[in-house]
Amino acid sequence: MSTQNWYVIDDIEDLDTPALVVYPERVKQNISLLKSMMDDVARLRPHVKTYKNKEVTQLMLKAGITKFKCATIAEAEMLAICKAPDVLLAYQPVGPKLKRFVQLISKYPDTKFSCLADNIGAAVEISEAALKNKIRIHLYVDLNVGMNRTGIAPGNEALQLYVDCELLPGIKPVGLHAYDGHIHDTELNIRTGKCNEAFGPVSKLQADLMRLGYHEPVIIAGGSPTFPIYAKRKHIECSPGTFVYWDKGYQTELPEQPFLTAALVISRVISLPDETKICLDLGHKSVAAEKELAKRVFLLNAPELVPIGQSEEHLVMEAGEGHKYRVGDVLYGLPYHICPTVALYERAITIENNKTSGEWKNIARDRKITI
Repeated sequence: MSTQNWYVIDDIEDLDTPALVVYPERVKQNISLLKSMMDDVARLRPHVKTYKNKEVTQLMLKAGITKFKCATIAEAEMLAICKAPDVLLAYQPVGPKLKRFVQLISKYPDTKFSCLADNIGAAVEISEAALKNKIRIHLYVDLNVGMNRTGIAPGNEALQLYVDCELLPGIKPVGLHAYDGHIHDTELNIRTGKCNEAFGPVSKLQADLMRLGYHEPVIIAGGSPTFPIYAKRKHIECSPGTFVYWDKGYQTELPEQPFLTAALVISRVISLPDETKICLDLGHKSVAAEKELAKRVFLLNAPELVPIGQSEEHLVMEAGEGHKYRVGDVLYGLPYHICPTVALYERAITIENNKTSGEWKNIARDRKITI
């Protein structure tokens, strides 16, 4: 099989569609590539939001990666089930989520959990919950470096929050969290400039805290777009996530990162509405639909097709006059955004040696596993 057709599934007649498929050998190569881009594996803290299953977690643990980042209690529990040593819930737990987080810490004592806080009110609640349950919770102060969704601007208020958290019983501030997901320019030089500008105040805040006598705060920074930049900075923990599967969006936007696309959505032609159109079984429920219609899926074996309409279970494509597509034809789709696409599937079918070989259950796509 040529590398050009690496994705072809020989026993495709047995695979119902739409389906999410993953190629484990490519996942392993991506993990190895990630490690090769770092001077120290201890600086890696991958985000698990992309894949949401135990099997990829186990591959990373086997590769020597011991720190992880996640966004939900279910993702955190999935990591704990795999005995991941160090897990950051990159979220500020409030209300019932805080209760669940405390339960998680109690149920899985072998995993060191931490979370985020960006205001003193939330920090006080976390402190009270920790005291009530006789535990100690490590906190990272969440910094807003331009994403403008959560976090506190790195500066005097953030410094004061860190100091205040240090005085609260039951919790311990240990670092700073700075996610710059708004920076994703295709040109690496431009991306680097914006990244460095956003990181400047974070670095200053760290230095200011150390001048006050605090132990050097750990900095967890960046995502996939700025990973190559932070990888070159000493002592910064990096949190890429998409690298395990990669997708069309980052393949196009981040050409300097040679990760392999390792997850696809498989679809079939189910109808021919008229002489120029075809309809696929790939609706909103089967591929992430938050982007514009033209940037939801790229069909590897039918790149000329143009999407013209999508609903919950259907994707209508313009094929042109004289096309040769027939009902039942199989199309291999590379999602533009793999993370929310994975969340649409309870399982990923594994493809090895061009044949289906098993399945990885995306157990952390659920809001709850046991807690």
